[in-house]
Amino acid sequence: MSLPRQLRDESDFEQLPDDVPVSANIADILEKKGFSNYYMFVIEVKTKGGGKYLIYRRYSQFYALSTKLEERYGPESKNNPFICPLPVLPGKIYVGNKQEIAESRIPLLNVYMKKLLCLPVWVLLDEDVRIFFYQTVADRDMVPQALRRLRPPTRKIKNTSPQVPDYNRPRAEALFDFMGNSTLELNFSKGSLIYLLSKINKNWLEGTLNDVTGIFPESFVKIIKNLPPEETPVSWLRIYYHGADVCEMRDILIGEDVNCKPLFNELLELMRKEFQEEDIILNYRDIEGDMIRLLDDEDVDLMLFQSKFKEKLHTENTFFSWQLHITCSDDLEVHNTSS
Repeated sequence: MSLPRQLRDESDFEQLPDDVPVSANIADILEKKGFSNYYMFVIEVKTKGGGKYLIYRRYSQFYALSTKLEERYGPESKNNPFICPLPVLPGKIYVGNKQEIAESRIPLLNVYMKKLLCLPVWVLLDEDVRIFFYQTVADRDMVPQALRRLRPPTRKIKNTSPQVPDYNRPRAEALFDFMGNSTLELNFSKGSLIYLLSKINKNWLEGTLNDVTGIFPESFVKIIKNLPPEETPVSWLRIYYHGADVCEMRDILIGEDVNCKPLFNELLELMRKEFQEEDIILNYRDIEGDMIRLLDDEDVDLMLFQSKFKEKLHTENTFFSWQLHITCSDDLEVHNTSS
């Protein structure tokens, strides 16, 4: 018998049922209070059939799933001929602030789920994997929070004046109460009728309620009449990754207008996901050509300002005028250290 394929082939993918998860990302953490306080991870799951829903899982549930898969498909399994390399789950932490521990686990668990959902078909169809990603009644009854990790990178919203109520307009009904974290977000109560103005990104909408305009997460509402389809902004960001022996150039697609202003933490998280590395530093080249590290939002503002005076890419206006250079945190060789 030939060795089983270690990665999912396109032909395998076509045979999967529509309800099999193909991607999962942590949208937020949720504190549960009781005899012992603990944190749950709010996970957005997308399925092969195009479905999207939220599930709520504790780290202990991740650990239980990982243990079962190791017993079943790991290299030490003696009863199953179908074994494959399994992703490594971040280890248990017994001491520390629970919220800080949960926050630190988010990027690691995202990488774990991404690798898990790229495993062979027999793993994806495993009963325990299906149960872990299945939306239970308890998941459906949970009230989601602001889902801050799915919030759009741009903080700009169109200042569109509300029109006279018209039931032919795109609209949605609120499924939960929503209290925004800033004046840009639209507050509403369960049952409110919200008129839709635009789709900010795949997770957030813009709408009006009682003469107030703001943005809100799509998962908090039920669409009654959807917005007409519109073209999503297509922009490219050029990145240079400085490895141990070579510098790699990469262009990645960003679903934002080239004029949007990013935040430092959003750029850092985006690059960590792109390169699947945590120990990286963001840099840019200043007007003199020296490599400068980005450490906060003020550094990003300076990078955007200096990009106005640099020669733009020769391509069409679909590239951001600034580029990022990615290095390891302890790599100082790319920096000009001369006095």
